Amino acid sequence: MELTQATVNDLLTRLGPGPRHLRLPDELDPQDLTDLLGDRFGAPRTLVLDGRADPAADESSGAGLLVPFDGRAVTIRAWAYGDQWVGAGTARDAEGVERPVLAIARRWVPQPLAVAPGEDVDWVERLVAITGWARPARWPDTDWTETESRLGTALPADYKRMVETFGDGAFDGYLDLYQEPWADRGDAGLFVWAGTEHEDQYGWRADGDDPDRWPVLVRSFDGEDLVFDCGAAEFVCRVLVDPHHPYTMARYFDTHWFMNYRDAG
Repeated sequence: MELTQATVNDLLTRLGPGPRHLRLPDELDPQDLTDLLGDRFGAPRTLVLDGRADPAADESSGAGLLVPFDGRAVTIRAWAYGDQWVGAGTARDAEGVERPVLAIARRWVPQPLAVAPGEDVDWVERLVAITGWARPARWPDTDWTETESRLGTALPADYKRMVETFGDGAFDGYLDLYQEPWADRGDAGLFVWAGTEHEDQYGWRADGDDPDRWPVLVRSFDGEDLVFDCGAAEFVCRVLVDPHHPYTMARYFDTHWFMNYRDAG
């Protein structure tokens, strides 16, 4: 079997909406399939490595992919794609022979923009669900007390939780999440917490003593400013999935992920 993106399309079509799995031809190189899926869906999550399943794996992180293999999976990588999980790797058959496999499982995705009146939304948790992210084993080495002392201000709690949850990397491989914000020396009161490869800067206008009420300010590469009355985590959620947002990525990606730079390295 010649493995190309067209082949992957055919295999995924054969699987349908899931949950289902396929045993692939023995001559297929599982790493080639993983590379092709990674090119399409971004960095994968490891569910099983050398026969050992991630003990933290649950339905929110793709554990449904492992059900058909009944403990015989050897190596399985997983990607969040819309309302599906896609998994690829190897598993042992009934005779104990390791074979390449591809699997699909259903994925529950919350409606990130649906907010009931008076609802207290945890936007970081919604961001985790949108990206299918599993928390890293070790938190980033950020000393918030030292950082806030150096900046001369407390920082919004949702931003700190984003850094603690996702670490060093970029949403959709495009929106860089800075591990600590920096003060714009040319604009007193502006703290920048993220940026893009197009040189847009995402920051806060530090209005008032309560950082959790600071609005997000976007300074585009041409110097234009737009202010959004929301926190950093809500802003990222809306950028990822709202096709009408001025800085939307929903026009370009059907699924969303977080590329952790430490994992990628």
